[in-house]
Amino acid sequence: MARFVVLTKILLFCVVAIGSQHACFAAAEIKESSDTQKEEKLTASKAGDDHAQPATVPDASDEPVITSHSVTVGKTKLSYTTETGMLPLLKNDGTAKASMFYIAYTLDGGDASRPIIYCFNGGPGASAVWLHLGGLGPKRARVNPDATLPPPPYKLVTNEHTILPYADLVFIDPVATGYSRPTKDEKAEQFFGKRPDIEAMSEFIVLYTTRHHRWGSPKYLCGESYGVFRAAGIAEYLQDQHGMFLNGLLLVSGLVDFGTIRTGSTNDLPYSIFLPTLTAVAHFHNRLPTDLQQNLQDAMRESRTFASGEYLAALFAGDRLEDGKRKQIASKLSRLTGLSADIILENRLRISPSMFRKKLLSKEGLICGRYDGRITGRDGDPSGSYPTFDPSYMAALGPLAATMNAYVREELAFENDLPYKALAGVRPWKFEENTYSSTAADLGSAMSKNPHLKVLVMTGQCDLAVPPDAMRFSIDHLEIDPAIKANVSFTEYTSGHMMYLNLPDLKKLGQDVSEFINASK
Repeated sequence: MARFVVLTKILLFCVVAIGSQHACFAAAEIKESSDTQKEEKLTASKAGDDHAQPATVPDASDEPVITSHSVTVGKTKLSYTTETGMLPLLKNDGTAKASMFYIAYTLDGGDASRPIIYCFNGGPGASAVWLHLGGLGPKRARVNPDATLPPPPYKLVTNEHTILPYADLVFIDPVATGYSRPTKDEKAEQFFGKRPDIEAMSEFIVLYTTRHHRWGSPKYLCGESYGVFRAAGIAEYLQDQHGMFLNGLLLVSGLVDFGTIRTGSTNDLPYSIFLPTLTAVAHFHNRLPTDLQQNLQDAMRESRTFASGEYLAALFAGDRLEDGKRKQIASKLSRLTGLSADIILENRLRISPSMFRKKLLSKEGLICGRYDGRITGRDGDPSGSYPTFDPSYMAALGPLAATMNAYVREELAFENDLPYKALAGVRPWKFEENTYSSTAADLGSAMSKNPHLKVLVMTGQCDLAVPPDAMRFSIDHLEIDPAIKANVSFTEYTSGHMMYLNLPDLKKLGQDVSEFINASK
């Protein structure tokens, strides 16, 4: 068969900002704060903003390509079927407004009772290749075991840690990404927004489920980065609009409330949320005092306690903070981040991830990665204000883009002349709100209406794009019944945003997913 330390409520006013301050996870990178926009615009422009419609858009009416394969996991050989194709998004009159590309893996010999996971990345503007060939599928792009970049050419290897043994997998490319495109005379921009995106992805899931007779299967969503934001909205939409109740959500390195990571003149909350992650990265690079270097978890515990208490109170005081107290806070921040107290004072006690990446290893001429702060690169502009690039992003982009283009043609026999867009320019993205955009209420609603819905929050300790405590804060503020909130579990990994690229973390991820599915199906 082929398819988120409790913070006082007085501080919640911080999570307010005008809608124009919203920024997408442009070019698949979540924006850190307003002082990083210059850096990120340079990256985003490389993804392209050309939505002109080529003449070779795959026709969703074409039959999908079916191929047979096998993979050895442990000592067990698994035979599976791959289905590669397009599904239509339909207008009210029944005509197609877009064709959405997918690759589905179905274990041979299974039936409709076998779990199925619908997988997608974020951006917005990212295809599903990151999760797909990064670590979940039966094949993965070869990167160095520590997630650093190997020399080209790049190759696929068997993924013995694939999660295919536990569930069938469907990897979905949102419209304008991968091979997914609007149909002739339709505008891609109609899909560029919080609600249109949620609706389009949901309609795909419903159609795939129907065509492949999977309504009786335990169903899951796996979203990464902005895909977590998306997954929360999809879960509620599927329940309310289609009566499709899910068994679980796998939420990878994401958020459901932009107010937890986007700073502004009235929002100091993200500085507190990011601090433990800065500590983890500084610890990896041996930049903490000797006592903190001895044990990462002890260092993180001290950082979280300070972040949610004394530090947050100091930020809340703003200009009322006395000079002596300001210097005391700066000294403690220096201890927890490896940055000099002078730099911290110059920045009014506010350490943006971008500044941290630029300054932590500046004496060595290095910058830290955004997706993974462990990974470093040579600073191309030492006198500049921003990191010139993200070495951890480049370590993933090259291998994944190259192997996907070869894999889909050479092994999956899907031929098309369109460029496969691992990243696509999908701006402007419409959030449709005058506050920091959020799908936290969607998540809380979905969980309350379906008290059996389980949630696994998966985060990377060195993720300088979306820190683990962003989701912890959001989950702590869902305002749902404690018995339902108990359905949420957290697991952390030693690396960053795409933890599956780090081989030890990939092994752990497979085990975590297996246990989660067994407990929720």
